[in-house]
Formats: sequence, C-alpha cells, structure tokens
Amino acid sequence: MNIGFEAKRAFTNGTGLGHYSRTLINSLAEYFPNHEYFLFTPKQTGMYNADGFDNVHIITPMQFPSTMLTAAWRSSWVKKDLRKLGIDIYHGLSHEIPVGIQQTGIKSVVTIHDLIFERHPEQFNPIDVRIYHKKFKYACEHSSRVIAISQQTKDDIMQWYKIPENKISICYQSCHPSFAVQVSEGEKQRIKAQYNLPDQFFLSVGSVIERKNLLTICKGLKEVKSKLNIPLVVVGDGSTYKQQVKHYLSENNLTNEVIFLSEKFSNDSFKSAKDFPAIYQLSTALIYPSTFEGFGIPVLEALWSKVPVITSNVSCMPETGGDAAFYVDPSSTDEMANAMFQVATDEGLRQDMIAKGWQHAQYFTQQKCATGVMEVYQQLI
Repeated sequence: MNIGFEAKRAFTNGTGLGHYSRTLINSLAEYFPNHEYFLFTPKQTGMYNADGFDNVHIITPMQFPSTMLTAAWRSSWVKKDLRKLGIDIYHGLSHEIPVGIQQTGIKSVVTIHDLIFERHPEQFNPIDVRIYHKKFKYACEHSSRVIAISQQTKDDIMQWYKIPENKISICYQSCHPSFAVQVSEGEKQRIKAQYNLPDQFFLSVGSVIERKNLLTICKGLKEVKSKLNIPLVVVGDGSTYKQQVKHYLSENNLTNEVIFLSEKFSNDSFKSAKDFPAIYQLSTALIYPSTFEGFGIPVLEALWSKVPVITSNVSCMPETGGDAAFYVDPSSTDEMANAMFQVATDEGLRQDMIAKGWQHAQYFTQQKCATGVMEVYQQLI
C-alpha cells in the first residue's frame, strides 16, 4: 500500500501530537516495511528525520500557489498530490482530513486524541473552540475510519459527534523507545549535574495549565513537607495558571521547593526530550493528577522508565496506568499528600509499582500500537 500522512506536526510539534506522529510513522515503517509511507507537510524541519527508512518519503508543496498558501494546500489542495502519487489510504494524524477527500476514492483515517475543548470550552479561546469543533466533527463524519487513542476518547466521539461505534477503533499509542532503556549510572549523574537536580525529587511533566492540576501537587507538597522534604521538578511551561501556582508557592514559602526546569534550560537535548529518560529515572515518582486527558503519555513514559506513578482516578488515567499506578482524587489535597508520602517511603510498595508498571507497559509497545493501526488500514482495502 501507499499510505499518506498529514504530517505537519511530526515536523513542527515538540509535545504530544508531534511525539505521536513521529513514533507511529517510525513504528509502521519499521514493522511493516513492505508498504510505502508518504509524509505530507507544509515544511521540512530537523524535528523529524526519515533518513533511516527507504520507504518513508517527505512531500512538500512544490508549485505555486501551494508553495505560498500552504494552509490551503494542507486542508484541500493536497488531494491533487495524493492522486498523483497513487495514495491508497490517507491518515490525518491529528484530528483533520482534507476537505472533500471522500469524493476522491482515496480511503481516509483520522486519529482523534481528545475532545477536551468540547468538555471544557472555558479553557480555550472561543474562536479556537468553534474552529476545532468544525474540523474534528467534519473529520469524524467524512473519514472512512476513526481511530481513538483511548476508550475515553471513543466514548466522547460517540457522545459529542454521534459517530457509530463500529466506525471507531481504539488504537493505543506508544512512547519513544528511549524511555524503555535503562540509562547508565554515569549518564544519570551527568544529567543530574547538568540540570542541577536534587538527590530526590518528585517529577511533574506537562503544560502548566489548569487541567494538568499542578496546584494540587503543590498543596500536597505543603502538607507533606515536614515529613518528607522532597522537592518537585516541573518539566513544562504555562502562563496565567502558572502565575497562579507561583503565587501559591510564594504565599506558602514553597518557592524553593518547586523547580521549573523549562525556565532554566532551553538546550537542544532538553527541547527535543533527549534527556527526559534520565530525568524520569532520577526521580522518586511521576505525579500526574490531570483532571482530564485523551491518554496521558507521561504516565506511560514513567512506566517504561521503571518509575512509580501517582495519577488521577478519573478520565482515561486508569486505562494508561492499569494496576500499577497509585490513584488519587485529583481534587483532594489529603489524598495527594498521602500518596506522595507512601510512594516515597514504602520501598515494598515502590518495587511492586515498578514491577507492575513494567508489565503493564508491555501492552503499549511500538509493535503492538503499529499493528493496531495497520489492521485498521487493512480493513479498508
């Protein structure tokens, strides 16, 4: 098969959507090498490199006016290139498909990661909510098949867009394979020194926005400080909500207990997440008390890294964490403080969580995730 991808975010996005795109493309190219993969992107950057794969081809707009109006090329005009290259299936990796692709005879698949903007529109710009609603709903209605990255997302697609259940396949995602590799002690000490990390620390990974719930971690840190005195390292940035968190830290003498790495470092190995496996493996535990997610990739990254996880008992988090995580009510400071204390001090609990986490992570290998997506493609041909 000739399989095309809407691959803009593989080349331009350094967070979840970009990681998903790059990991899935590489996994398919590696485990199903008998197919040809075409990445359609408005521009090529150093964020993704296809040099290791002979069956991966990068396609950018080549002729005027597409070279000038790349958004129009990506959202509609790309259909001409799909026909020219004999694309059998076109996969929108992040919520979109070209307008009118259903009229070309080319089968299409769209991955929907979450519908958070539908559930919590107050957390988004109102104009963005209208745009997202139109694009996501169109893609779900007019694609040949919809991929949801969790049962939670599948349920939301059915609820909000009334898409038939039999049109939606759940295909879990994997994370970068580097998280499954145990970093050498020497390398960990190098990373620890480079980032000036403390001997012990809790880890928070993700955008500093209200839904990610960093404030509850900080409140738990205050409650448990007299018994533990383990600081928190935050990987991620934000604006208004971050300032709210910082105000709380200042008011409660916790400013020195929370380290915002993204404020201190912007080197290439940090921006590309190359150093993240070592940072995870140096941590006491990952804390990820999000109130709602499509999947929650940091939880999976921690399980692969053999690091205990404290996370929410809501949304898709039990899907991602399985029986390995320590679950808390994301609104409860007491539950958060208790979880932090237990996970940090009970070595038997820690080892049990690590063992169960590694076992649960095997459900999300790159090969299994790629196989699930390939089965969706094969059902269409």
